Amino acid sequence: MSLSDSVAAVGAAFRRRPADFLPFYFLGAAIPAVVRVFPFVAIALSYVYLATTGRLEAFTEELTAIETEMPDPETEPEAFGDWLFEVSTAFEQILTPVVGLLLVSSILLFIVVYVVLDALVSATQLAACDGSLRDERGSVAGIAGFRQYGLQFLALYLLEIALWSAVFATVGIGTFVVAVVVGAASPLLAIPVVFLGLLFMLLLLAAIRALFAFAPVAVVVDDARTLESLSNTVGFVRGQPIDAAFYYALSVGSLLAISAVSGILALVDVVMTVSLLTIVVLFPALDLLKTALYSQYRGSLRPPATPERSVRSQFTRGCRRGWSEMVAFVRQTPLMHVAVVALGVVSFVGGWLAADPYTGVFPASIDARLESHIPPAAAIEFFGNNWFVAITTAFAGIALLIPALVSLVFNGVFIGAIARLETEPIELLAFIIPHGIVEIPAIFVASTLGIWLGLAWWRTYRGHADRESFADALERAFWVLIGVGLLLALAGFIEGFVSPYYFRLFL
Repeated sequence: MSLSDSVAAVGAAFRRRPADFLPFYFLGAAIPAVVRVFPFVAIALSYVYLATTGRLEAFTEELTAIETEMPDPETEPEAFGDWLFEVSTAFEQILTPVVGLLLVSSILLFIVVYVVLDALVSATQLAACDGSLRDERGSVAGIAGFRQYGLQFLALYLLEIALWSAVFATVGIGTFVVAVVVGAASPLLAIPVVFLGLLFMLLLLAAIRALFAFAPVAVVVDDARTLESLSNTVGFVRGQPIDAAFYYALSVGSLLAISAVSGILALVDVVMTVSLLTIVVLFPALDLLKTALYSQYRGSLRPPATPERSVRSQFTRGCRRGWSEMVAFVRQTPLMHVAVVALGVVSFVGGWLAADPYTGVFPASIDARLESHIPPAAAIEFFGNNWFVAITTAFAGIALLIPALVSLVFNGVFIGAIARLETEPIELLAFIIPHGIVEIPAIFVASTLGIWLGLAWWRTYRGHADRESFADALERAFWVLIGVGLLLALAGFIEGFVSPYYFRLFL
């Protein structure tokens, strides 16, 4: 087999069996939605603590008593200093040691759990890629990879972090010491010393990353232990230098290209859509490629046949399947959807009531948010952001339902608070109605899907269902989210081109 065979295998896997591996990348995108439960809980506990101790009421009173708006620090430095002092005095009421302890603890939990989950989910992703490239059912292989390879992936993560830390410490300190010694004799000579030290550090870090890029693949393909996978990776790079160099060049080049595109699109406020494409297209493609290259080296590459249909017909067929799966899912889970809608309404009311004391203190304006509105860019970004929220909400539900429920409650509270603080509520309502009648039901479907997935995982964990059944659930969730994406694409178009403008004709 040649290099082109590995590239063709990636295309065949994407076209023939996207539901075999993409659900695990959806799950990877949902990790932040899982771990943000910790800061959300810390904020909720802090709110309860401040409310019960009277500090929240005192904070509101002191903040309301500040009658002047923020002065310009350049033209009115003294007035700005007085205003800043009054604001800082008000915030002393809520920035207590208890609140600080809760927030710091939540951040530490966020980091630790994120690293662990990222390692475990990465194991499922590469196991699913390997299964797909062996012409097996990748979703079942991915589920098996969670237990089979998760701890070894975590060990590789920690080992790479340790090596990076060692390089930063030794080379950084060494460069600083040499620069000080040389600089004492000639300050100009310290500049090239620092430059060479930084260059050497970057080369070492790049070598470590290059080694660990293929080590997880060796764990999966060879069923190797942690240190054995590193040795096997060295053997692969030495035995197939062109394949390894091709992957390194492509991965670095694609990431640089994505960064450049992101920087350009950020000028028109398109951010989330590029991130979404990176997570669900670029990362899976790179993982499939390196798995295919290593599997070809080991002689185990047996990719699925490339479909005879055109890409266009496949895309159309996939959209139709996604729509039908979404409709069938809604019809089969009516009570669950009713419960989700009820929780969403209660959360909205809670956000409205919680924001009521701050009406006029923190004003919100839909006109201000639409000042730099560019319809095509906004439509793309609205779609990307909302579909990303739908994906993360749904797949975060695998973690015992809680993250999906927290996401639903958070969004309800946030929208309720924004609605209460809006200076022109009629305009806000008029803006929301056209796209909201499509977007809000889509988010409710995604939230219900998160609860449904959490229950499916719990049944599997308890032994009431097997891996194949849970694989069916993951694949179905993928197709339901395709249907949700179609709804959100329509909502994004309406929100970009219709919602900001139509109601102004009647004012």
